[in-house]
Amino acid sequence: MSTPPPVEDRLRAALDARARLIDAHELSPYRPPTGPVWGTRRIRRVVSAVAVAAAAAAAVAFLLLSGSPENNRPAPPARDPRTSPPTTSAPSSSTGTTTRPSPTSPPAAPTSTSVPTQP
Repeated sequence: MSTPPPVEDRLRAALDARARLIDAHELSPYRPPTGPVWGTRRIRRVVSAVAVAAAAAAAVAFLLLSGSPENNRPAPPARDPRTSPPTTSAPSSSTGTTTRPSPTSPPAAPTSTSVPTQP
């Protein structure tokens, strides 16, 4: 086997000296950290849980308030006025006897009440 280079000998000696400085008392576990009761991680967890709960509540509210698909049917198409039944109108209280054609019936032929003229 070959002899190790001098750099390796020096490195091994330094690590051995450092290891002899540590005893069993220094290897005992640390006491738990003391400080504020609420750490930043705990605050972030609570804030994120509240945000997720609010988003879920908003999604449920949107689904419940949007209505069911049966209520969102399109309006029926407009009907042809010529095929709808005639509407009954209330008699008017005007003194003239003018007749208006109904929008569902064809216009009536005008009656001739003119006086014959002499040639």
